[in-house]
Parts: sequence; C-alpha cells; structure tokens
Amino acid sequence: MDKLLALKAFVETVRCGGFSAAGRALGMATSSLTRLVSALEAELQSVLLNRSTRQVSVTEAGRAYYERAVAILEALDEADAAIADRGSQARGRLNVSVPVEFGRRIIAPHVGRLLERHPELELNLRLNDEVVDLLGERVDVAVRLGSAVVSEDVVSLRVGQFQRWLVASPDYLARSQPVNEPQELLAHDCLRFDFGAAGQRWQFSAAGEVQHVAVRGPLQSNNGDVLREAALAGQGVTLLADWLVRADVASGGLVRLLAQYEVAPGAMSGAISVLYLPNQRGSRRVAAFIAFLREVLDAEA
Repeated sequence: MDKLLALKAFVETVRCGGFSAAGRALGMATSSLTRLVSALEAELQSVLLNRSTRQVSVTEAGRAYYERAVAILEALDEADAAIADRGSQARGRLNVSVPVEFGRRIIAPHVGRLLERHPELELNLRLNDEVVDLLGERVDVAVRLGSAVVSEDVVSLRVGQFQRWLVASPDYLARSQPVNEPQELLAHDCLRFDFGAAGQRWQFSAAGEVQHVAVRGPLQSNNGDVLREAALAGQGVTLLADWLVRADVASGGLVRLLAQYEVAPGAMSGAISVLYLPNQRGSRRVAAFIAFLREVLDAEA
C-alpha cells in the first residue's frame, strides 16, 4: 500500500463526503480509492469510515485520524513549497493575515493583480483583527497597523504609513458644541476603537506640544467600520485611519476635525508593517507579497 496516497484518499473522501466525489477530485477510479482506504483501515485495525448505500460518515476514530492526516499532508505541502520557493518564481501556498477592513478595502480590490503576476502562487488571505501567532497559526506574513512587535523571533519591515483622522457627521456637529481644541472633546460622545487602555486616551501633537484627552462615549468596538457607520449615523466623534474614511470626507458624509493635529490612540504609531519569521528570508512568495503591498500603498498615498 502507498501510505501517502492512502492518506490522500482518506482525507479527500472525508472532505467530499463520499468515495465517488473523492475519486473525481483525485482523478482516481472509485474502486481504487476504496481499496486504498480499506487497506489503511486494515493496517490500523480500526474502522475510519461508516459506509452505507447512500453515504459515508466518519467514525470517532476516523475523525481523530483525519485531523492528524490533514496536518501531515499540509506539512508535506509546506515542505515542498519551501524548497520550490527558493527558485526564480513565487510559487506555492502563501498564508497572509491582514486586519479585516484593511484587507477588504485596500488589498481585496487589487489582489487579482498579484495572482495574475504570479500564476503559481496560491494565496490564503485571512482577515483577522487579532494579533496572530505566526508560528502556531502557520502564517507566512502578517500585516500590522500601528506599532509593530519588536522581537528577535520576528522580522518586522515597515512598508507604509497612514494617518488617523478625527471625524464626525455634519448632523452630529450641527447639534453639538464646536470642536476647536482637543480638550473640548471631553464634552462629546467619542466612538472608540478597542485598543485596550491606549484607546481611552487620544493623543494630539502639534508644534512639539502633546496633549492627552481621556475620551468617553457610548460605543467601543474592535472593528473600524462599525465606528465609521456609527459616525455616519450621527452618533459621535471617532478616530479612524485615513484610508477608511477618506471617501466619506470627500463626499461630505463626514467632516475632518482638528486637522492641524497629528492624532493617535496613546503613543501608537501610524506605521504599516509586515511581519514574518526569520526562516522566511529569501522566500519568493513573501517577497512577491511585500512588493505587491508596497505598490498598492504607493498608489493609495
């Protein structure tokens, strides 16, 4: 028995929910595929799949074995890709983690260009606002907005810069006190991004002077678009990335406030960085994505 082929046959059968569909996916005769799975069960002395005339289901032992088999096959694919990735072309699977709205608004509209340029690249784009564990979650590249992690275990490369704009809707401003100075925000409903403790104090810098304002308000969220929608609905003042609200300001849906100040939550920077593990140095896949991201950010600037 070809153990590797048997593993692939078993995994594909589980994924497809049947032998016939798995055979089509693998380009194998159904009879050959069933023999492989049966041989695997005989070797393990355990039933992995329940068979009936209508369907195939996974046994408890089969579910546990399936998870291990998937991990083995993915690790093998990654090993193959790591070797192939050192050639002249970017090829193989690339797992990229990006913040949700940044991925939707900045990367997604242009991702076709990356795939056309590198037809042998298989991109897995994960949208996630949480800080990811590159090694534990098998992420090749993570895009980070704001202050990046500084560590010997992770390579951090700055690829761009953004500003944070203080904005509110014309409707909200029409029924509220003016905002001419940072401290006047104490009298306003502030819609805050969930940066932890840093998100509760907004920092304003101008002419070498720094002011901190302990803001309060009715809404806090870990998603920028939630705050944007609330601001458009006239619920208060919010602090968001320029790339998220630039079109709204241009259309008049939002008004930029205190533009003479550089604004940030706490001491967080406006850097756009990519993070990757040191063993990814020299990777064609990683280099291709970084070049693509730089190009997109340059066009957005």
